[in-house]
Formats: sequence, C-alpha cells, structure tokens
Amino acid sequence: MNFRSIGYTAVAVVGIGLLGGYAWFTQKAPQKPKEQAAAGPAAAGAPGAARGPAGPVAVDTARVETMQLVDDLNAVGTLRSNESVILRPEVPGRIVKLNFKDGERVKKGQLLVAFDSSVNQAEVEQARAELNIAKSNFRRNEDLAQRKFISERAKDESAASVQVLDAKLALAAARLSKLEIRAPFSGVVGIRMVSVGDYVKDGADLVNLEDLSSVKVDFRIPEKYADVIKSGQGMEVMLDALPGQVFKARVDAIDPQVDSTGRSALLRGHIDNPQARLKPGMFARVRLILAQRDQALVVPEEAIVPQGEKVTVWKVVDGRAMRTEVKIGLRRNAKAEIVAGLQKGDMVVTAGQIRLSRDGMAVKVSGAQGSKLDGQSIASKQ
Repeated sequence: MNFRSIGYTAVAVVGIGLLGGYAWFTQKAPQKPKEQAAAGPAAAGAPGAARGPAGPVAVDTARVETMQLVDDLNAVGTLRSNESVILRPEVPGRIVKLNFKDGERVKKGQLLVAFDSSVNQAEVEQARAELNIAKSNFRRNEDLAQRKFISERAKDESAASVQVLDAKLALAAARLSKLEIRAPFSGVVGIRMVSVGDYVKDGADLVNLEDLSSVKVDFRIPEKYADVIKSGQGMEVMLDALPGQVFKARVDAIDPQVDSTGRSALLRGHIDNPQARLKPGMFARVRLILAQRDQALVVPEEAIVPQGEKVTVWKVVDGRAMRTEVKIGLRRNAKAEIVAGLQKGDMVVTAGQIRLSRDGMAVKVSGAQGSKLDGQSIASKQ
C-alpha cells in the first residue's frame, strides 16, 4: 500500500465522522410545536401579549386668536438737512468782514461775508460817469439831428454808445455784488474755515449753512418693493443717537431709477424738526408701514407643520386631531398669521404632533390647558 491510498482512506473516515455528528445534533434539537406557531406571540408569552388598546395621545394646544398685525419693511438711512449749502465765492478777493458767529442762526438775505471792494467800487463809479457823459452827448446830438445839423447816423451812434456804457455799468455793478455773500435761506451756519484778512480764490470753501427746520431721511429698499411704496406713505424713524424715541415721517419722493449694482431704489422721507434735535448725518433706522390688519387670525409658530409643499396644523375637534391645510401670512413675535383654513376659537396642537400619525386619533390636552378644558367641559354638561 502506497502513501496516496492511505491519505484517501483518512479523508473518507473524517468525512463519515462529521456527517454522523451533524445527524445526532439535529435529532437532539428541540422542535417548536405547530400549535405554538399558530397561536402567535400571545401564546408564546411574547412581550405585549397583555397590551390593550392605545389610549389618547397627550398634546399641548392653543386657541386661534386675533391680534393687530402690521406689514412693515425695515431699512437703514441717513438724515440730511432740508436745505444745505457750502458758501463759496464766485470771484477771488480778500475778506474784510465776517458778519456771523460760528453756529449762529441767520436769516435769508443777511450779509455773511464781505470782500475788499475798493477797486470794484471805483470801476462802478467810472462806468457811471462815462454813462452820464454818453447820455448828455446823445441828448445834444438828438437836438442837432432835429435841426438837421448832423446826420441821423451820428445820432444813432451816440445812442449805441449809451447802450454800451449802460451795459458796462451793469457789469461793474454785478462784479461788485459778487464781493458780498448773503444767506440764500434762513438756517444755522457751521464752523467757518477762514478769517478776516484771508485772500481766497474763487470756489474756496468758506462756511456751511444748514436749514434744520425739517430734515430729510434718505434710505434704500429692495427693488421688489419699489412699486409697492407710494408718496405720502407713513413711516417711523428711530435713531441710535436718541434711543427709545420714534419719529413719525412720510415718504416724499421715490427715485425712478433703480440702482443696478445693489438692485435697490432710493427713497426720501421728511421729518419735522422744530427743536432742531435731529442733525444731518445721523444714522437712521426706518420702518415703512405697508399694511395693517386689526383682526388678523394667529396661532403659535409651534402649531405649523410643513408637509411637502403644503402647510398644515393639527386641529382638535371633539377630542380628536385632524390634519388641516392652512395658508399663512405674516410671522411676528412667534405668531403665524392664518389667512385661510381656520377660524377664531379653533383649537390647534402646539406640542406632541410627532405622536399623531393619522387623522382622527384621540388626544388629551396635558398640563394646565387640559385641566381648564376639562372644567369647561364639566360646566357645560351641568
């Protein structure tokens, strides 16, 4: 006998032994009776065999209420003077008089700055004298022309000379008037930037003048609201510099051009400022009132349950929860406006919706709400 025959014999013996052991194990394993399998978990002592029908689901509820809702739009802006100008000279010159004090209130037409006008005064006097001579020559030539001592042409030339010198006088007087700067409107002057004796060029900044009887507030809103806001619409303005105070205002103007960079429209409001407390440049927070509803239906935000593209709530009717589709409007102070789907006094679930899997499930209001409702139910039965 060779070694290969011995190996085959050993493998056969081991295989027969394994098959025998498997047969013995399967015969000793306990078998589940067919009657026990047919009886189900209750007969087998499975958990829940003694569980009865499920009781009401404990939930928190709230009533649909009414409240005043204001549809508003918030923006930020800057205060500006009703009228504002920086006074600048039109001609160069030396300052000889400053007829105001810094921060002083001035009236329209009041002289504020005067320049040296000696040269211009002389030019005016010279032009006036030349004009008087030209007028005398014209009257004499007119008399001579009537007597036929001079031609009509000579008379016309003297008349033209009068017109030229008259224009020269007006020009000199205009240059003289440029040497006095007067207030274009009543207001408050700022802090001057020059002193008496300074020689300034034309266009140099002298002092600013602000009309603070009222102020403007400029602010921007998104372009989608540009067609909603109308001139004269009411708004409220709050200032960080004056916390806790609300100033009533109105929309005066809407820029017809929308900013292509920020996609926003520029609006300007108007605020009366009789005490001059509002200053140009102040940061303003603007609240535009778009619409107001005094009897808007609202529910707590917790009652809203999104379902795909729909918005629903669980409405409690006769102790059972019914899923109800609603349409919501504004959201303010943890309240959601109900535009359609509910009525005032309806009861909705605010907590415990996760345990509601289908319409018609019995619910029990937990906590103080439940005791109150139970008391109301008992009283109604009595």
